[in-house]
Amino acid sequence: MTQASSPTNFIRQIIDEDLASGKHSSVHTRFPPEPNGYLHIGHAKSICLNFGIARDYQGQCNLRFDDTNPVKEDIEYVESIKRDVQWLGFQWNGEVCYSSDYFDKLHGYAIELIEKGLAYVDELTPEQMREYRGTLTEPGKNSPFRDRSVDENLALFDKMKNGEFAEGTACLRAKIDMASPFMVMRDPVIYRIKFAHHHQTGDKWCIYPMYDFTHCISDALEGITHSLCTLEFQDNRRLYDWVLDNISIECHPRQYEFSRLNLEYTVMSKRKLNQLVTEKHVEGWDDPRMLTVSGLRRRGYTPAAIREFCLRIGVTKQDNIVEMGMLEACIRDDLNENAPRAMAVLNPVKVVIENLDHDETLTAPAHPNKPEMGSRELHFGREIFIDQADFREEANKQFKRLVLGKEVRLRNAYVIKAERVEKDAEGKVTCIYCSYDADTLGKDPADGRKVKGVIHWVSAPTSLPAEIRLYDRLFKVPNPGAEEDFEAALNPESLVIIEGARVEASLKDAKPEFAYQFEREGYFCADNKLSSAEHLVFNRTVALRDSWGKVEG
Repeated sequence: MTQASSPTNFIRQIIDEDLASGKHSSVHTRFPPEPNGYLHIGHAKSICLNFGIARDYQGQCNLRFDDTNPVKEDIEYVESIKRDVQWLGFQWNGEVCYSSDYFDKLHGYAIELIEKGLAYVDELTPEQMREYRGTLTEPGKNSPFRDRSVDENLALFDKMKNGEFAEGTACLRAKIDMASPFMVMRDPVIYRIKFAHHHQTGDKWCIYPMYDFTHCISDALEGITHSLCTLEFQDNRRLYDWVLDNISIECHPRQYEFSRLNLEYTVMSKRKLNQLVTEKHVEGWDDPRMLTVSGLRRRGYTPAAIREFCLRIGVTKQDNIVEMGMLEACIRDDLNENAPRAMAVLNPVKVVIENLDHDETLTAPAHPNKPEMGSRELHFGREIFIDQADFREEANKQFKRLVLGKEVRLRNAYVIKAERVEKDAEGKVTCIYCSYDADTLGKDPADGRKVKGVIHWVSAPTSLPAEIRLYDRLFKVPNPGAEEDFEAALNPESLVIIEGARVEASLKDAKPEFAYQFEREGYFCADNKLSSAEHLVFNRTVALRDSWGKVEG
């Protein structure tokens, strides 16, 4: 039965009933992506649902590529999808499946429908077909080619298969009901002509089955018990059942629909995601601003955080829009618990500690609440860097950082006092001269005065230069998909690149995708494409707090 960690939902309740009644003795699901783009966070919800159910019920889950449109597909997408599924922590049953594995059988079932008088070759143009289809309030009308004989349809379908029709001049349609209130049942196309090389079958075929014909048969051939899809396929369930009811196939899976994931400040349409990539609004499918699984991974999101997010949003039949803050809360909760700490100064200004005449090595915890994670060494000497935002010549009492003539504590180090500054010709502070209290390492001054402010710092001689990439939401409006010109809603501040930042020496060998909390700055990871020991590049995964939530509030 289900694991305690997996909340029940209407799909799990159906499965429980099916197992209890003996309708099924085991559970077999599938994840069926089209290899025409990279997976996004919405697919992650489906992955967690299908693979999670198989895991919890000790069943099986297939990975099956719905590769019926070679014009839009690419082996690059196939490989990226396999990587993403495994990175999220799941493993499919047996070998990877492809709808193209069943092209011969699908062709045979199409012939069976023709022989039963339930399919015909239509030669209406696409424009005429739309005209004949009718509207939501008016029934369609029969094609003049609908009543061809079985023999004629078999011969014409064979001509289609042999490449004797041009693309768009003929197709195979199911003969159902042109007056049906469901548009999907008005003699849907089940085969079309495409002279395109297929990444699995090469040039064997020039006719390709449509999704609605392929999907249900693939499910049946694989012995799928519960075929789970999103709500936009609810009407398609009628065609799913019609096809299986009218061919000689033993297994008859059932389709169940759940609400798709709609997330604020992003788009989920593969067409729009592809447009962002092809028009170079982003750096690629794995741009950390993209809510693709690859983009989230590169930005520093963890599989555990994404799985937890999918668990929190749940599975229902109710469409809703999920706040981006919920996704960000999941990664904050994960990294706050598991990310080691480090210090990085994004906009450095030099500090010279004039009364310090030696260097020393300080010890700082890798995580303040997890001694088992160990410690790290910090070089401390006469010259350090602090962030420009942490110093003011004058400030009110609310400013708890370094002020001229006042004290502040250096994180994991001593109390310092700003004595004087040096400026350039434009009046910008270029150096802050300080003194330090040697008796304040890890404690307040001996005379009892309290130092309220704490700032981060790095050693000037041993810190490392780094490029810092501050990623933010790709769009500046909550529902960019609803905009007529969704590109106009792009956030111009979605990426800010900071050159010349400094990070502590312990980050020299930072592994790509491995997260750190840069104390007082946020959670960051080394970029998995751009960062190297010679040129460190860190991506901000998420800020320490939800600044967007405050703005919206």
